[in-house]
Amino acid sequence: MNNENIKSAVKKFEELLIKQQERAERIKQDKEFVDYSKLDKLTIGVCGGDGIGPVITHEAERVLRFLLADKVDAGKIEFKEIDGLTIENRVAVNKAIPDDVLAELKKCQVILKGPTTTPRAGDPWPNIESANVAMRKELDLFANLRPVRVPEKGIDWTFFRENTEGGYAVGSDGLNVSDDLAVDFVVATSEGCERIARLAYEYARKNKKERVSIITKANVIKTTDGKFLKICQKVGEEYPEIITDDWYIDITTAKLIDEKRRRDFKVFVLPNLYGDIITDEAAEFQGGVGTAGSANIGKKYAMFEAIHGSAPRMVKEGRDKFADPCSMLRAAVMLLSHIGEQEKADLLEQALDICMFKEKKLAITGRDTGCTCTEFGDYVMETVKKLS
Repeated sequence: MNNENIKSAVKKFEELLIKQQERAERIKQDKEFVDYSKLDKLTIGVCGGDGIGPVITHEAERVLRFLLADKVDAGKIEFKEIDGLTIENRVAVNKAIPDDVLAELKKCQVILKGPTTTPRAGDPWPNIESANVAMRKELDLFANLRPVRVPEKGIDWTFFRENTEGGYAVGSDGLNVSDDLAVDFVVATSEGCERIARLAYEYARKNKKERVSIITKANVIKTTDGKFLKICQKVGEEYPEIITDDWYIDITTAKLIDEKRRRDFKVFVLPNLYGDIITDEAAEFQGGVGTAGSANIGKKYAMFEAIHGSAPRMVKEGRDKFADPCSMLRAAVMLLSHIGEQEKADLLEQALDICMFKEKKLAITGRDTGCTCTEFGDYVMETVKKLS
Protein backbone atom coordinates (compact mmCIF):
# COMPACT_ATOMS: atom_id res chain seq x y z
CA MET A 1 0.00 0.00 0.00
CA ASN A 2 1.46 3.39 -0.99
CA ASN A 3 1.10 6.81 0.61
CA GLU A 4 -1.25 8.02 -2.13
CA ASN A 5 -3.80 5.36 -1.16
CA ILE A 6 -3.65 6.53 2.43
CA LYS A 7 -3.91 10.22 1.52
CA SER A 8 -6.92 9.57 -0.72
CA ALA A 9 -8.64 7.54 2.03
CA VAL A 10 -7.96 10.22 4.65
CA LYS A 11 -9.42 12.89 2.34
CA LYS A 12 -12.61 10.90 1.81
CA PHE A 13 -12.86 10.17 5.52
CA GLU A 14 -12.57 13.89 6.22
CA GLU A 15 -15.45 14.61 3.81
CA LEU A 16 -17.61 11.98 5.53
CA LEU A 17 -16.85 13.44 8.95
CA ILE A 18 -17.83 16.93 7.81
CA LYS A 19 -21.15 15.66 6.41
CA GLN A 20 -21.93 13.73 9.58
CA GLN A 21 -21.07 16.72 11.77
CA GLU A 22 -23.44 18.86 9.68
CA ARG A 23 -26.15 16.20 10.06
CA ALA A 24 -25.59 16.09 13.82
CA GLU A 25 -26.14 19.85 14.00
CA ARG A 26 -29.29 19.65 11.84
CA ILE A 27 -31.03 17.02 13.92
CA LYS A 28 -30.57 19.14 17.04
CA GLN A 29 -32.80 21.82 15.52
CA ASP A 30 -36.04 19.81 15.19
CA LYS A 31 -37.56 19.53 18.66
CA GLU A 32 -41.31 19.12 18.17
CA PHE A 33 -43.35 16.30 16.63
CA VAL A 34 -46.14 17.11 14.15
CA ASP A 35 -49.53 17.34 15.87
CA TYR A 36 -51.89 15.58 13.46
CA SER A 37 -54.95 16.86 15.30
CA LYS A 38 -54.09 20.40 14.23
CA LEU A 39 -53.87 19.63 10.50
CA ASP A 40 -56.73 20.69 8.22
CA LYS A 41 -56.02 17.65 6.08
CA LEU A 42 -53.75 14.66 6.57
CA THR A 43 -52.12 13.33 3.40
CA ILE A 44 -51.19 9.65 3.30
CA GLY A 45 -48.79 8.88 0.48
CA VAL A 46 -49.03 5.38 -1.01
CA CYS A 47 -45.78 4.24 -2.63
CA GLY A 48 -45.93 0.68 -3.93
CA GLY A 49 -42.22 0.12 -4.59
CA ASP A 50 -41.44 -2.86 -6.82
CA GLY A 51 -41.63 -6.66 -6.91
CA ILE A 52 -44.67 -7.73 -4.88
CA GLY A 53 -44.73 -4.27 -3.28
CA PRO A 54 -47.51 -2.74 -5.39
CA VAL A 55 -49.79 -5.77 -4.81
CA ILE A 56 -49.54 -5.92 -1.02
CA THR A 57 -49.42 -2.13 -0.62
CA HIS A 58 -52.60 -1.73 -2.65
CA GLU A 59 -54.32 -4.24 -0.37
CA ALA A 60 -53.28 -2.35 2.75
CA GLU A 61 -54.48 0.90 1.17
CA ARG A 62 -57.82 -0.72 0.34
CA VAL A 63 -58.29 -1.78 3.98
CA LEU A 64 -57.23 1.66 5.24
CA ARG A 65 -59.68 3.40 2.90
CA PHE A 66 -62.39 1.11 4.24
CA LEU A 67 -61.56 1.95 7.87
CA LEU A 68 -61.05 5.67 7.26
CA ALA A 69 -63.97 6.19 4.87
CA ASP A 70 -65.65 8.70 7.18
CA LYS A 71 -62.54 10.91 7.38
CA VAL A 72 -61.90 10.64 3.63
CA ASP A 73 -65.49 11.60 2.85
CA ALA A 74 -65.23 14.57 5.22
CA GLY A 75 -62.04 15.78 3.51
CA LYS A 76 -59.94 15.25 6.64
CA ILE A 77 -57.75 12.55 5.08
CA GLU A 78 -56.59 12.09 1.49
CA PHE A 79 -54.60 9.29 -0.13
CA LYS A 80 -51.93 10.28 -2.66
CA GLU A 81 -50.59 7.67 -5.09
CA ILE A 82 -46.82 8.00 -5.66
CA ASP A 83 -45.26 5.90 -8.40
CA GLY A 84 -41.65 5.79 -9.55
CA LEU A 85 -39.79 4.02 -6.73
CA THR A 86 -39.11 0.96 -8.88
CA ILE A 87 -35.58 -0.35 -9.32
CA GLU A 88 -35.75 0.52 -13.03
CA ASN A 89 -36.57 4.18 -12.37
CA ARG A 90 -33.99 4.48 -9.62
CA VAL A 91 -31.26 2.95 -11.80
CA ALA A 92 -32.20 5.21 -14.72
CA VAL A 93 -31.31 8.31 -12.68
CA ASN A 94 -28.66 6.52 -10.57
CA LYS A 95 -30.32 7.59 -7.31
CA ALA A 96 -31.81 5.71 -4.39
CA ILE A 97 -34.88 7.96 -4.68
CA PRO A 98 -35.51 9.96 -7.88
CA ASP A 99 -35.83 13.70 -7.20
CA ASP A 100 -39.44 13.92 -8.43
CA VAL A 101 -40.48 10.99 -6.23
CA LEU A 102 -38.77 12.52 -3.19
CA ALA A 103 -40.55 15.81 -3.80
CA GLU A 104 -43.92 14.02 -3.83
CA LEU A 105 -43.07 12.08 -0.67
CA LYS A 106 -42.28 15.31 1.15
CA LYS A 107 -45.81 16.58 0.41
CA CYS A 108 -47.19 13.79 2.64
CA GLN A 109 -47.08 13.66 6.42
CA VAL A 110 -47.51 9.88 6.46
CA ILE A 111 -46.33 7.31 3.91
CA LEU A 112 -47.43 3.71 3.30
CA LYS A 113 -44.50 2.15 1.42
CA GLY A 114 -44.13 -1.21 -0.25
CA PRO A 115 -40.87 -3.19 -0.42
CA THR A 116 -38.15 -2.03 -2.82
CA THR A 117 -35.28 -3.92 -4.44
CA THR A 118 -31.79 -3.11 -3.14
CA PRO A 119 -28.93 -4.12 -5.47
CA ARG A 120 -26.26 -6.37 -4.05
CA ALA A 121 -22.97 -7.76 -5.34
CA GLY A 122 -23.62 -9.95 -8.38
CA ASP A 123 -26.92 -8.31 -9.31
CA PRO A 124 -27.29 -6.74 -12.77
CA TRP A 125 -27.94 -3.32 -11.21
CA PRO A 126 -25.50 -0.54 -10.28
CA ASN A 127 -24.59 -0.17 -6.59
CA ILE A 128 -27.19 2.47 -5.67
CA GLU A 129 -28.11 3.01 -2.05
CA SER A 130 -31.10 1.28 -0.49
CA ALA A 131 -34.27 3.32 -1.03
CA ASN A 132 -35.26 2.53 2.56
CA VAL A 133 -32.01 3.83 3.99
CA ALA A 134 -32.16 6.93 1.78
CA MET A 135 -35.76 7.68 2.78
CA ARG A 136 -34.97 7.31 6.47
CA LYS A 137 -32.11 9.79 6.09
CA GLU A 138 -33.93 12.26 3.80
CA LEU A 139 -37.02 12.39 6.04
CA ASP A 140 -35.04 11.89 9.27
CA LEU A 141 -37.08 8.84 10.25
CA PHE A 142 -34.90 8.11 13.24
CA ALA A 143 -36.97 5.43 14.99
CA ASN A 144 -37.83 2.05 13.52
CA LEU A 145 -40.61 0.53 15.62
CA ARG A 146 -41.34 -3.20 15.26
CA PRO A 147 -43.77 -5.02 17.57
CA VAL A 148 -43.94 -8.82 17.88
CA ARG A 149 -46.79 -10.44 19.80
CA VAL A 150 -47.45 -14.16 20.37
CA PRO A 151 -49.63 -14.28 23.52
CA GLU A 152 -49.69 -18.07 23.84
CA LYS A 153 -45.87 -18.07 24.03
CA GLY A 154 -45.69 -15.17 26.45
CA ILE A 155 -44.09 -12.95 23.81
CA ASP A 156 -44.94 -9.26 23.90
CA TRP A 157 -41.94 -7.42 22.46
CA THR A 158 -41.50 -3.94 21.03
CA PHE A 159 -38.23 -3.06 19.32
CA PHE A 160 -36.96 0.51 18.98
CA ARG A 161 -34.20 0.36 16.40
CA GLU A 162 -32.17 3.51 15.76
CA ASN A 163 -32.76 4.12 12.09
CA THR A 164 -30.36 6.73 10.70
CA GLU A 165 -26.95 6.05 12.26
CA GLY A 166 -24.82 3.04 13.15
CA GLY A 167 -23.37 1.01 10.30
CA TYR A 168 -26.07 2.22 7.88
CA ALA A 169 -25.37 5.97 8.10
CA VAL A 170 -22.68 5.84 5.42
CA GLY A 171 -23.17 2.26 4.29
CA SER A 172 -22.55 3.05 0.63
CA ASP A 173 -19.50 5.23 1.34
CA GLY A 174 -16.95 2.78 2.65
CA LEU A 175 -13.40 2.87 1.34
CA ASN A 176 -11.44 0.40 -0.74
CA VAL A 177 -8.14 1.79 0.49
CA SER A 178 -6.23 -0.72 -1.62
CA ASP A 179 -6.76 -4.12 -3.20
CA ASP A 180 -6.04 -5.63 0.22
CA LEU A 181 -7.90 -3.27 2.56
CA ALA A 182 -11.54 -2.17 2.72
CA VAL A 183 -13.03 -0.03 5.51
CA ASP A 184 -16.61 0.85 6.48
CA PHE A 185 -17.79 3.25 9.19
CA VAL A 186 -20.13 3.27 12.19
CA VAL A 187 -21.65 6.57 13.31
CA ALA A 188 -23.21 7.54 16.65
CA THR A 189 -24.25 11.05 17.71
CA SER A 190 -25.40 12.18 21.14
CA GLU A 191 -28.71 13.51 19.78
CA GLY A 192 -29.30 10.37 17.73
CA CYS A 193 -28.78 8.08 20.72
CA GLU A 194 -30.82 10.23 23.11
CA ARG A 195 -33.89 10.66 20.94
CA ILE A 196 -34.31 6.93 20.23
CA ALA A 197 -33.80 6.14 23.93
CA ARG A 198 -36.35 8.73 25.00
CA LEU A 199 -38.93 7.44 22.51
CA ALA A 200 -38.47 3.88 23.82
CA TYR A 201 -38.82 4.91 27.47
CA GLU A 202 -41.82 7.14 26.75
CA TYR A 203 -43.50 4.22 24.98
CA ALA A 204 -42.75 1.94 27.94
CA ARG A 205 -44.20 4.46 30.37
CA LYS A 206 -47.37 5.12 28.36
CA ASN A 207 -47.99 1.43 27.74
CA LYS A 208 -47.08 0.31 31.27
CA LYS A 209 -44.17 -1.86 30.14
CA GLU A 210 -41.98 -2.54 33.14
CA ARG A 211 -38.64 -3.19 31.42
CA VAL A 212 -36.42 -1.58 28.76
CA SER A 213 -33.45 -3.63 27.55
CA ILE A 214 -30.51 -1.84 25.91
CA ILE A 215 -28.81 -4.05 23.31
CA THR A 216 -25.23 -3.36 22.15
CA LYS A 217 -21.81 -4.95 21.71
CA ALA A 218 -20.17 -2.29 23.87
CA ASN A 219 -17.58 -4.71 25.22
CA VAL A 220 -16.01 -4.84 21.74
CA ILE A 221 -17.37 -1.83 19.80
CA LYS A 222 -16.36 0.40 22.66
CA THR A 223 -16.68 3.89 21.19
CA THR A 224 -19.97 4.03 19.28
CA ASP A 225 -21.79 1.20 21.07
CA GLY A 226 -20.35 2.48 24.33
CA LYS A 227 -21.82 5.92 23.63
CA PHE A 228 -25.20 4.40 22.79
CA LEU A 229 -25.23 2.36 26.02
CA LYS A 230 -24.20 5.24 28.29
CA ILE A 231 -26.73 7.69 26.85
CA CYS A 232 -29.59 5.16 27.01
CA GLN A 233 -28.71 4.39 30.63
CA LYS A 234 -28.68 8.10 31.46
CA VAL A 235 -32.13 8.58 29.88
CA GLY A 236 -33.36 5.52 31.78
CA GLU A 237 -32.54 7.23 35.08
CA GLU A 238 -35.41 9.65 34.36
CA TYR A 239 -37.86 6.71 34.41
CA PRO A 240 -37.36 5.16 37.87
CA GLU A 241 -40.50 3.02 37.63
CA ILE A 242 -39.01 1.15 34.66
CA ILE A 243 -36.34 -1.54 35.03
CA THR A 244 -33.35 -0.90 32.77
CA ASP A 245 -31.03 -3.74 31.86
CA ASP A 246 -28.46 -4.16 29.10
CA TRP A 247 -27.46 -7.14 27.01
CA TYR A 248 -24.91 -7.88 24.31
CA ILE A 249 -26.45 -8.59 20.93
CA ASP A 250 -25.04 -12.12 20.62
CA ILE A 251 -26.47 -13.43 23.89
CA THR A 252 -29.74 -11.61 23.21
CA THR A 253 -30.29 -13.64 20.05
CA ALA A 254 -29.84 -16.78 22.15
CA LYS A 255 -32.13 -15.65 24.96
CA LEU A 256 -34.99 -14.93 22.55
CA ILE A 257 -35.30 -18.68 22.02
CA ASP A 258 -35.07 -19.42 25.75
CA GLU A 259 -38.72 -20.13 26.60
CA LYS A 260 -38.37 -18.99 30.21
CA ARG A 261 -36.06 -15.99 29.80
CA ARG A 262 -37.71 -14.44 26.75
CA ARG A 263 -40.91 -13.71 28.68
CA ASP A 264 -39.03 -11.07 30.70
CA PHE A 265 -38.21 -8.92 27.66
CA LYS A 266 -40.66 -6.13 26.87
CA VAL A 267 -39.11 -3.10 25.16
CA PHE A 268 -35.76 -3.18 23.36
CA VAL A 269 -33.68 -0.18 22.26
CA LEU A 270 -30.74 -0.90 20.00
CA PRO A 271 -28.48 0.44 17.22
CA ASN A 272 -29.34 0.14 13.56
CA LEU A 273 -27.64 -3.06 12.38
CA TYR A 274 -28.48 -5.12 15.47
CA GLY A 275 -32.09 -4.00 15.25
CA ASP A 276 -32.33 -5.02 11.62
CA ILE A 277 -31.07 -8.53 12.35
CA ILE A 278 -32.82 -9.33 15.61
CA THR A 279 -36.27 -8.14 14.52
CA ASP A 280 -36.19 -10.63 11.66
CA GLU A 281 -35.40 -13.36 14.19
CA ALA A 282 -38.20 -12.14 16.44
CA ALA A 283 -40.70 -12.08 13.57
CA GLU A 284 -40.19 -15.82 13.08
CA PHE A 285 -42.00 -16.47 16.37
CA GLN A 286 -45.02 -14.65 14.96
CA GLY A 287 -45.04 -16.58 11.70
CA GLY A 288 -42.17 -15.08 9.71
CA VAL A 289 -41.18 -11.72 8.25
CA GLY A 290 -44.25 -11.84 6.02
CA THR A 291 -46.41 -11.27 9.09
CA ALA A 292 -44.54 -8.30 10.55
CA GLY A 293 -45.00 -4.61 9.90
CA SER A 294 -42.69 -1.75 10.63
CA ALA A 295 -43.05 1.93 11.55
CA ASN A 296 -40.39 4.53 10.77
CA ILE A 297 -41.01 7.58 12.92
CA GLY A 298 -39.56 11.08 12.66
CA LYS A 299 -40.65 14.41 14.04
CA LYS A 300 -42.10 15.68 10.74
CA TYR A 301 -42.76 12.50 8.75
CA ALA A 302 -43.66 8.87 9.39
CA MET A 303 -43.37 5.89 7.02
CA PHE A 304 -44.97 2.45 7.45
CA GLU A 305 -43.84 -0.67 5.62
CA ALA A 306 -43.30 -4.44 5.63
CA ILE A 307 -40.02 -5.71 7.07
CA HIS A 308 -39.36 -8.11 4.17
CA GLY A 309 -38.04 -7.62 0.66
CA SER A 310 -39.65 -7.26 -2.75
CA ALA A 311 -39.61 -10.98 -3.73
CA PRO A 312 -38.95 -10.43 -7.47
CA ARG A 313 -38.97 -14.20 -8.01
CA MET A 314 -42.68 -14.31 -7.16
CA VAL A 315 -43.37 -11.71 -9.86
CA LYS A 316 -41.18 -13.54 -12.38
CA GLU A 317 -43.10 -16.76 -11.70
CA GLY A 318 -46.48 -14.99 -11.94
CA ARG A 319 -47.30 -15.57 -8.27
CA ASP A 320 -47.47 -11.95 -7.08
CA LYS A 321 -51.25 -12.03 -6.76
CA PHE A 322 -50.79 -14.74 -4.10
CA ALA A 323 -48.42 -12.60 -2.01
CA ASP A 324 -49.12 -12.34 1.72
CA PRO A 325 -50.41 -8.83 2.62
CA CYS A 326 -50.22 -9.39 6.40
CA SER A 327 -46.96 -7.49 6.80
CA MET A 328 -48.46 -4.39 5.19
CA LEU A 329 -51.71 -4.83 7.11
CA ARG A 330 -49.73 -4.95 10.37
CA ALA A 331 -48.00 -1.78 9.22
CA ALA A 332 -51.45 -0.28 8.62
CA VAL A 333 -52.32 -0.99 12.27
CA MET A 334 -49.33 1.09 13.35
CA LEU A 335 -50.22 3.83 10.88
CA LEU A 336 -53.73 4.11 12.32
CA SER A 337 -52.36 4.27 15.84
CA HIS A 338 -49.81 6.90 14.88
CA ILE A 339 -52.38 9.28 13.39
CA GLY A 340 -54.62 9.04 16.44
CA GLU A 341 -57.11 6.42 15.18
CA GLN A 342 -56.43 4.00 18.04
CA GLU A 343 -59.89 2.39 18.10
CA LYS A 344 -59.61 1.54 14.41
CA ALA A 345 -56.05 0.31 14.92
CA ASP A 346 -57.23 -2.01 17.70
CA LEU A 347 -60.10 -3.21 15.52
CA LEU A 348 -57.80 -4.05 12.61
CA GLU A 349 -55.30 -5.77 14.90
CA GLN A 350 -58.07 -7.88 16.43
CA ALA A 351 -59.32 -8.83 12.96
CA LEU A 352 -55.81 -9.81 11.86
CA ASP A 353 -55.33 -11.98 14.95
CA ILE A 354 -58.56 -13.79 14.07
CA CYS A 355 -57.75 -14.19 10.37
CA MET A 356 -54.10 -15.16 10.85
CA PHE A 357 -54.12 -17.27 14.03
CA LYS A 358 -57.52 -18.11 15.51
CA GLU A 359 -60.06 -18.69 12.75
CA LYS A 360 -57.82 -19.04 9.68
CA LYS A 361 -60.61 -19.64 7.17
CA LEU A 362 -58.23 -18.74 4.34
CA ALA A 363 -54.64 -19.93 3.96
CA ILE A 364 -51.91 -17.90 2.31
CA THR A 365 -49.27 -20.09 0.67
CA GLY A 366 -47.75 -17.76 -1.91
CA ARG A 367 -49.08 -20.06 -4.62
CA ASP A 368 -52.37 -21.08 -6.19
CA THR A 369 -52.76 -23.63 -3.40
CA GLY A 370 -53.87 -20.75 -1.18
CA CYS A 371 -55.94 -17.60 -1.42
CA THR A 372 -55.01 -14.46 -3.32
CA CYS A 373 -53.90 -11.23 -1.69
CA THR A 374 -57.24 -9.62 -2.56
CA GLU A 375 -59.25 -12.53 -1.14
CA PHE A 376 -57.40 -12.23 2.14
CA GLY A 377 -58.04 -8.48 2.22
CA ASP A 378 -61.74 -9.13 1.74
CA TYR A 379 -61.62 -11.66 4.58
CA VAL A 380 -60.04 -9.09 6.90
CA MET A 381 -62.64 -6.44 6.04
CA GLU A 382 -65.49 -8.90 6.54
CA THR A 383 -64.04 -9.74 9.96
CA VAL A 384 -63.79 -6.06 10.85
CA LYS A 385 -67.48 -5.64 9.98
CA LYS A 386 -68.42 -8.52 12.28
CA LEU A 387 -66.39 -7.00 15.11
CA SER A 388 -67.80 -3.49 14.66
